[in-house]
Order: sequence, then C-alpha cells, then structure tokens
Amino acid sequence: PDIPNELFLALGLVSLVENLLVVAAILKNRNLHSPTYYFICCLAVSDMLVSISNLAEMLFMLLLEHGVLVMRPSIVRHMDSVIDTLICSSVVSSLSFLGVIAVDRYITIFYALRYHSIMTLQRAVVTMASVWLASTVSSTVLIAYYRSHTVLLCLIGFFLFMLVLMLVLYIHMFALARHHLHSISSQQKPPIAHRGGSLKGAVTLTILLGVFFICWGPFFFHLVLIVTCPTNPFCTCFFSYFNLFLILIICNSVIDPL
Repeated sequence: PDIPNELFLALGLVSLVENLLVVAAILKNRNLHSPTYYFICCLAVSDMLVSISNLAEMLFMLLLEHGVLVMRPSIVRHMDSVIDTLICSSVVSSLSFLGVIAVDRYITIFYALRYHSIMTLQRAVVTMASVWLASTVSSTVLIAYYRSHTVLLCLIGFFLFMLVLMLVLYIHMFALARHHLHSISSQQKPPIAHRGGSLKGAVTLTILLGVFFICWGPFFFHLVLIVTCPTNPFCTCFFSYFNLFLILIICNSVIDPL
C-alpha cells in the first residue's frame, strides 16, 4: 500500500507535541516528582524518540529523493544505520518502560505499605539508567547483525516476555480489584452490586492490552515471518505492509500520552 509521507510526518508531529506536554507537566509539577511519574516521563521520552527518529528518517529520504541533499552512498548507508539504531533503541526502551510501569503499579497495589521502601528514588534511577543502557547496546547489536536469525529471535522473545508480563500483572491487579469490590458489597446491608466498577475495570484493561497488542503485534509478527518463511508467497505479501506496521507503532506513541 502507498502510504503518504504526510501521514508519517503528521503522526510524528502530534506524538512529539503530546509527549513533550507530558514531560513538561511532570518536570514542572513538584507533586509528580516520584518514581512512578519518572517512569512515565521516560516512556514519554522514548515515544518522543520514536517520533523524532521516524521524522528524521522521512525528511532525510525526502531530501535525498528531491536532490536537495547529495551524498556518497557510503555516507548514506552510515546515516541510515545511525537513524535505524535510534529507532530501534527508542522502540526497545518504550517497550521496556511499559513493562516497568506495569511492575511499578503492581508493587503500588500489592505492597502499598512497603512501596516507598521497595521503590526508592535510587532504585528508580538505577532502573531507568539500566533500561536506557540496555536499549542502546541491544539496538546497536541488532542493527549490526540484523541478518542474524538469533538476534531477531531475541527481539521477538523480548516482545513476548513484555506481553506476558503485562498480561499477568494487569489481570492479577484487576482480579484483586474485583475481590475488594465483592468484599465491600457483601459487608453492606443490603448488599450492593458493583458491576459498573468491574465493567469499567475490564474495559480499561482490555483497551490497555488491546492497544499494546494491536500496535506492536504486526511488527513483531513481521519479524517472526522473516525468521520462519522469508520466501513463502504469503509472507512476501505480508512484508509489503511494513510501512503500515511502522504507522501503528507511531500510533502507539500518540495513544500512550492520552
């Protein structure tokens, strides 16, 4: 499918503005200076990098196509590798911080009284630094050895791990919330059904995990097909939708701040 460059640019700009607002709000408001919001700020920065790197790649390609930039092929390849590394690093860090935020919420709910002793500022800083370092190193290795099936399998395994982690943690949190609602309703006379709260929680959980899977799933399924059936006609047809998968990832960067 022919996806216009303007769509990439528009979504990238919207995502950039949204995530800048999130970062500005957290930095400006002292009440939000806590590990939970620092993790959200890092997620916003990761999503900003997704937008910026995609915008940079799109503008770079447009300038080359229209002859505004004239470079030697070796320099073009080097620039392409740098931008790809930035894109990959921002994607991996974005996925990582989604997982970190899920773990942080889990600790907040199940270990509420001990949260501040478990998630200290020092541990939060170490976690954030570790995620950024691991994302940078892994993305550099991935771009350097992108033809290796082992590297692709590691990336696919990382996505599946994050998906399962979020699924297990959020479902467990939702189950606890339902249990509390039933306990409260059973102590009231007459008992009151809290179906509205349970339904709202279920809808929120479905949206949260649904958006994650819809936005990221096609891209990682694309990687699975590269490893399993690169020459199959069906797989070859699926590969032609790669730009659409990138659009979905940028859409995730637009949805996260909301």
